[in-house]
This record gives sequence, C-alpha cells and structure tokens, in this order.
Amino acid sequence: MTRAIRFLVFADFQILDLAGPLAAFEIAGRFVPGAYALTVCAETPGPVPSSAALAVEAAPLDEGDCDTLVVVGGEGTRTAMRAPALLDHVRRTAAGARRTTSICSGSFVLAAAGLLDGRRATTHWRRAAELARQFRQVSVVPDRIFVRDGPVWTSAGITAGIDLALALIADDLGPALAAQVAKEMVVPWQRPGGQSQFSTLAELPVASDRIGAALAFARDHLAEPLPVERLAAAANLSPRQFARAFHSETGTTPARAVAQLRVEAARAAVAAGGVSIEQIAAATGFGDPERMRRAFIRVLGQPPQALRRTAATE
Repeated sequence: MTRAIRFLVFADFQILDLAGPLAAFEIAGRFVPGAYALTVCAETPGPVPSSAALAVEAAPLDEGDCDTLVVVGGEGTRTAMRAPALLDHVRRTAAGARRTTSICSGSFVLAAAGLLDGRRATTHWRRAAELARQFRQVSVVPDRIFVRDGPVWTSAGITAGIDLALALIADDLGPALAAQVAKEMVVPWQRPGGQSQFSTLAELPVASDRIGAALAFARDHLAEPLPVERLAAAANLSPRQFARAFHSETGTTPARAVAQLRVEAARAAVAAGGVSIEQIAAATGFGDPERMRRAFIRVLGQPPQALRRTAATE
C-alpha cells in the first residue's frame, strides 16, 4: 500500500518545516519500498522561494487522492492564510484525506480553512497566543511538541516537524520502523507529543505589564499556593478581568501557566541533582512527589526519576 503524502508550500515558507519531515518520509521509504509517494505542491507551481531564499520546485495543486496533507509553516503563512483558492484546496483535500497535518505556523492555514474549529492544536510557541486570539474556536495548546485530535495533527515549530513525521510513520509502519528512521537521521526517538516546547512560559509574548507582573510574581512564589485571585491581585485586576486578559495575551489559562512554570523549575532542579525529589516537590509548589510525578509525565513525557538518571549519564 502506497500512501500519498502531499506537502503544501508557498512563498516564504520555512525550509526546515519541509526538509525535515520530507527526509523522514523519504528514509522510511528506503526501509519499506513503496510505502510513500511524496509530492510538494503550491498554488503557483515552479520554483517557490523559502524564507531562506532557497527555492523548491513545486507541482501544481493536486486534486488526486491524498492520504496525508502536510501544510508547512513560515512567515509566508500570513499571506497563505488569506488566499481563498488555497484555502478551498486545503478544505477539499482534507475532506478526502485520512490525515490533515500542519507544521509550525502552518496551523494558521488550517485554522483559516476552518479545519481546527472545536479541536485542540499547537503551533510554534512564539505564535501560540496569536493563534488563540485570531481563532477563538480553536483550543490552542501552546506547550506541546505535537497534538493529535482525531484525523488532524499539528506540531510546534521547525524541528518539531520531524517529531510529527516520525509519529506519523510510527502510526503507519510501526514504532520499530520509526525508530530506525530516527537513528538514520541522528535524532531522538522519541520525544513524546506531550513533551513541552522548551522554555515556553519563559518567553510568553505578553503584551501588558500587568500580565507580565503576574507571571513574575508566580515565578517568585512557586512554593506557595497561587490561585487566580492571588495572581489577579498581583496584576491589579479582578479575577474575571485577569483570567480573560491572561488567556487573550498568552493563549493559555493562569492555572496551566503556573503548572508549566512549576514543571520547568522542578525539571531544572531534578537535572542538577543534589536535592531530593521530595524537597524539589515542596520547593516548586507541588506539595508531594506523586503530584510532581504526574505533572512531569503529562508535560515532559517521563517521571522525575527518569530525567535524573538521564542527566546523570550526560
């Protein structure tokens, strides 16, 4: 069975959003000949310039059978998401495809086409809040490597497209084959989709001093209870005003932001060693090791003990 994988590009696309996943599928095809038929297409066929000035030869938009549509990201999405003919093609292709996927800010194209309505999705951390503001019907998950919601898969930025491609290959051909592809590419197998994007909360693009002050307050008081009322007071807003403003600016909720800050602080302490897991759990506000363990598995894909063992061998 040959699966048709169609990559959609446009002017000023991010070259790594295409090259990394394309290479993963190509290498998988070496191990399982005939597994994939790969096509790069564009609304305007011919050489399509990436944001790095390197052009890629693209075929015309194909209305034939498509197993998996992959919409890449890059600065060009700001124009692509407003191109009616391109969005119509994406809708038609998605309607007949088994899977519809995006890499990095390619999620904006899917959202503009209405394909993320009522779904969970992620994107590059720098544009997560923008995605949440522009498309309120999308449940944006700003701190994930990739998110699968039914037939729709979305990934974080740039190299996360390789993680997404490996997960798709594992879905098609099994995890053992995907592990072989990862080894050939000299990349990790596997970063779970639920693993956090690096330092997401440290770089949240807040637009106001009030929300920034609340985040700074949270970082300085992680060992203490941090209900929304306390964060709102730090921002000099009512709890309701604060919750609305926080979500509008960051694309996430105050509770999720605090949980992420705690995990990031605890992760650094666990990797550094010298302090017990129990002490770290208390110092970062988890209260007990079991709560911290569950948070680590949910956000990082592994428990604190596994992270500490890995850090000790590096």
